[in-house]
Amino acid sequence: MAELIIVFREVLEASLIVGILYTYLNQTNQMDSIKSLWQGVIVALVASVIGSFLFQKLAGGFQGQAEKLFEGFVMIIAAIILGTMIVWMAKNKNIAEDLKNKADHALASSKVNYGIFALAFISVFREGIETILFLYGVMMKEGSLSISLSLLGAVIGVGIGILIFVQGKKVPLKTFFNVSSVILIFVAAGMLAYGVHELESAGLIPNYGRIWDINPAKLLDGSYPLFHDKGHIGSLFKGLFGYNGDPSLIELASWLLTISVLTVMWKKNID
Repeated sequence: MAELIIVFREVLEASLIVGILYTYLNQTNQMDSIKSLWQGVIVALVASVIGSFLFQKLAGGFQGQAEKLFEGFVMIIAAIILGTMIVWMAKNKNIAEDLKNKADHALASSKVNYGIFALAFISVFREGIETILFLYGVMMKEGSLSISLSLLGAVIGVGIGILIFVQGKKVPLKTFFNVSSVILIFVAAGMLAYGVHELESAGLIPNYGRIWDINPAKLLDGSYPLFHDKGHIGSLFKGLFGYNGDPSLIELASWLLTISVLTVMWKKNID
């Protein structure tokens, strides 16, 4: 059952970001950028499988400090790219409205396509390599791995993503843009805060202790409750929005600062 939860969680996290971008690009009729989006997804899937296999075979896998540094830097880079894309989407929305009657098809520049490709690649690559490593851990712990449950988790994750976004083209662009932008701002803040957390754990950033701890106690069997930030639901919120039951001072500050800066920049560009 662990395989289903792990794959579902990782696939859903990637699907949300890819789904928001796809729906927006589809509404603004930017077919070239959509191609870049899917290219990023495909390359990331291939790279995550190859990278995980090589690292497991040649270096023993991501472990200890190396794993934390990898997680930290990937998350921070992804947060920066996602933040940049949020601001670009705000600017591009206004451009699209201003030029709607002129049928301007020059919105998707090569730089924008590179940005879309990079964001899709990093989002999917991070989740893909995590999924493989987590499943490897389950296999080592339990001695076996259920491929059917893993595939079921992936199907459910993608299915929910489709249910959320496949009808997006029927939603007014302004409403869709505002709602999705708010979600993405929290996603970016969560990515950055999680990256800071991992770099703290690796000793690269000083840790001044935890501000509070609202995580529920472990269950009698030693497992984590659903809403613990390491539980099945809590970890999903942690991955998407940066939820943490026991944040550090720097982690919380980075989360709040990211939300504040991106919100100001977003509102400035949509006004």
